[in-house]
Amino acid sequence: MVVNSLSFLWFFLIILVIYYICQTKRSLQNLFLLGCSYWFYSQVGIKMAGGLAALTLAFWFLGKGVSHYLDKEDERKAAILTNAGVVIGIGALFYFKYLNFFAESIVSLSSAVGLHLSWTTLHLVVPIGLSFFTFKLMSYVLDIYNGKIHQEKDLICFANFIAFFPTILSGPIDRPKPFLKQLNQVRVFNPDNFTLGFRRVLWGMFLKMCIADRLDIYVSAIWNNYEHHSTISIIFASLLYPLQMYADFGGYSEMAIGVALILGFKVTENFKRPFFVTDIAGFWSRWHMSLTSWLTDYVFLPLNIKYRKLGVNGTIIAIMLNMAFIGMWHGADWTFLIFGIYQGLWYIPLMRNGAFFKKRKIEVNSHGWPTQPYVLKMAGLYLIVAFGLMFFHSSTLSEFFNIWSCIFSHWSGGLFIDMATMCNAAFCTIALIYTDIQEEWFPKTTIPLPRVMDQWKYELTMAFEIVCILLFGVFDNNQFIYFQF
Repeated sequence: MVVNSLSFLWFFLIILVIYYICQTKRSLQNLFLLGCSYWFYSQVGIKMAGGLAALTLAFWFLGKGVSHYLDKEDERKAAILTNAGVVIGIGALFYFKYLNFFAESIVSLSSAVGLHLSWTTLHLVVPIGLSFFTFKLMSYVLDIYNGKIHQEKDLICFANFIAFFPTILSGPIDRPKPFLKQLNQVRVFNPDNFTLGFRRVLWGMFLKMCIADRLDIYVSAIWNNYEHHSTISIIFASLLYPLQMYADFGGYSEMAIGVALILGFKVTENFKRPFFVTDIAGFWSRWHMSLTSWLTDYVFLPLNIKYRKLGVNGTIIAIMLNMAFIGMWHGADWTFLIFGIYQGLWYIPLMRNGAFFKKRKIEVNSHGWPTQPYVLKMAGLYLIVAFGLMFFHSSTLSEFFNIWSCIFSHWSGGLFIDMATMCNAAFCTIALIYTDIQEEWFPKTTIPLPRVMDQWKYELTMAFEIVCILLFGVFDNNQFIYFQF
């Protein structure tokens, strides 16, 4: 069930009415929410819902065990259970996402050196959202062990934290403490939350349907038939892909955050205008923020402590490993690993010249606009990101190299133009760029409007978005890119 579909709309409207009828009793509200979340996830597959329930139950008991041994000051047994949780989480990821990849890679490597091994590829169905909810499960036991939270005694609350239907498929990845705290409170209907949540859902639908899906028509037309297109067309499609990714994943995040807000929950923000920075560290601090912060806390910082005796080189090693993990988190293929390593390499100059530890503040002129040198740096960063996403977009390394072979050889021919798609996408993309510029550099500046229009500016904005969705939106319910992860 896609979030921007009519079926989800009816599903959510029915939930909303019953959910707030139950608002006088927290336990009843949480039980109903959990049932809705599991019904929603079961639409993907009953077996997947069963696996989710089994993992949830296992980690709840692990959390109880860790807390029990910490209370008894038995650090060793608490550490054993915590490590068991990490092993189970990583094991689930490895089995479903990486087992075939590593086995086939070992077989290929052994063949290259004269050994002949065999492997029968397992036909495994990766549970949708696995990479997201396993991180929430692991963070729960890790946070208990590190003293950041107490064990959650209510199994229903804990299961809701893991299975919360707006975020289970593609995040954001919430942390246990703030979310469990909200689950332990009654959520009463709040008109302001409803309005703000609806606005964010509508904005997310605009990003997904009017920009991401519209750009996808052009990008896929080029990318899926790159042998028949010119150099300039392939490059242009590659430059559009970061915008498509931003609108697609950012659109889902906006919808998930909006739906959660309507239900009375504040979940983690995931994007913050990532292209308005000048280096790769700034980019990852604003792109898929919930994943970046999770890996920073649970992977990078422990690695940085481990290698601190090596000074700057130790930090570089920690960053490279962390970015490699980010790459592999997305999928089991060499393209994702190289994508992560490529991102990490751009951190090395920042570490060497000390810029990594400096505040990233962009200088603006007297009118509030960024100065020319910073604009050029932002444009340069966009090119760096676009090149890296070519690894991400390629299904195999062979495809990546074939595309670049076409780029260097298909000089004849002009730019492929799909006028209707490009014009519609351009109009809506300009609206996105305007909104991001307004929020980044002119948050306190408003356009002078007649008094009547100023009083109804939010309603007019939503009306504009609805009209754009009806006129320019793609209504074939394209799957979100990050559903595959």
